[in-house]
Amino acid sequence: MRLFDTHCHIADPRFDADRDEVIARFREAGVARALVVADPREPIYDGPEDEGGQLVAVGNEDRVFELVEAHDFLYGAIGVHPHNASGWDAAAEAMVLEYLKHPKCRLLGEIGLDYHYDLSPRDVQRKVFDRQLDMAFDAGVPVQLHIREAHGDCLDMLRARARAGRMPRGIMHCYTGSWESAKIYLDLGLHISLSGAVTFKNAPKLAEVARNVPADRLLVETDCPYMAPVPLRGRRNEPAFIVHTFTKVAELRGEAPDRLAEQLWRNANGIMGIGE
Repeated sequence: MRLFDTHCHIADPRFDADRDEVIARFREAGVARALVVADPREPIYDGPEDEGGQLVAVGNEDRVFELVEAHDFLYGAIGVHPHNASGWDAAAEAMVLEYLKHPKCRLLGEIGLDYHYDLSPRDVQRKVFDRQLDMAFDAGVPVQLHIREAHGDCLDMLRARARAGRMPRGIMHCYTGSWESAKIYLDLGLHISLSGAVTFKNAPKLAEVARNVPADRLLVETDCPYMAPVPLRGRRNEPAFIVHTFTKVAELRGEAPDRLAEQLWRNANGIMGIGE
């Protein structure tokens, strides 16, 4: 079987001590490709010191694309996460646009709305989300959407875009919403990507989503180092663990794992415009 982890953060400093081993493990587990996500406003504190001796937050785009360039089975995405929307400025926009030209950059994301933490004001989140959707549409690049406790506002924005003929293709990353909402996202042309959350005992609505999403619009991901699946919940997640998520999805759908794996492989490569 060939699996594609369509969203991971293995450039994160939490993998610095054993990144090569993490990559070796997921390759051995059958994860043939993975997409690594960059954010020019991600607050990783490994930059220079300011005048007060404090470390300055810098984006992780260089870390991500150096990693992607070093491995032919890795691809990249870039976008400003809703948590970091307050840091959006002309420089961030220029950085995203520049990296979208990179031959291995396949998505603009993760972008969206997160009303759970509200780390950026909601009006700022919506403005930055809308701008990045415009950028993706104009560039002809699919998006990867992070939507948490904000499906109402998100759907309002996406429906308006669809009516105006400016709705980009894309993926609902780490989807945790209902089947009713999923049907609307599917009608808007989006794929649904399931993470380790589908294995959690307290997530019955995701089981319904997993059973009902059309086979040609379904994806799986880890979102590592977050969202480790059962039976590894609570550990640092990594791409090799996607096998547990995939196995649960195949079980819920009542499908042969080999056949489903090939369908998901085609789906991932297709939305990202990668040859098989």
